[in-house]
Amino acid sequence: MRLRKNFAAVLRAGRRGEDWAWRALYAELAPGLLGYLRARRADQPEDLLGEVMLQIVRDLPSFDGGKPEFRAWAFTIAHHRLLDERRRSARRPVEPMPAPELERLGPLGDTEEDALRALSAERVGQLLARLSPDQQNVILLRVLGELTSEQVGEVLGKTAGAVKALQRRGLEAIRSELENERVTI
Repeated sequence: MRLRKNFAAVLRAGRRGEDWAWRALYAELAPGLLGYLRARRADQPEDLLGEVMLQIVRDLPSFDGGKPEFRAWAFTIAHHRLLDERRRSARRPVEPMPAPELERLGPLGDTEEDALRALSAERVGQLLARLSPDQQNVILLRVLGELTSEQVGEVLGKTAGAVKALQRRGLEAIRSELENERVTI
């Protein structure tokens, strides 16, 4: 069932706990939410996505609005969960897995495909890292979250005008960086 045309029906079914509705909601939200969490360098983005989806399940009865408001609400939850994770990890640093344990686990997946994906993700990360945190949030929420300037403003506690200015300056900084490398966009 396509969420665009039948959002109200999917939402009602989700509130009743229908599995098909939750699969549709997850399929609609998860890729963008996970992309946002990865791009913002969450420690465990998949785990954090699970926490976001659980909070959506818990709080769905109190949600009121259509599909655009639902996406904004979900990204607001993701943004707040990310901030919570950062506060928590600052209080309790995590020890990395010892090298022998990593070697025991061995390689996973297609190395060439993983390397190409990592290179493109790394390049995007490098470009984003040159922006201010506010510019990063705005661009990621606009692109991955497909949120309006007003919705991004609600997520970040900023005016729509401030969001537009941050987006314009962030995209200009990326364009300038790419032009310096002789890449056109």
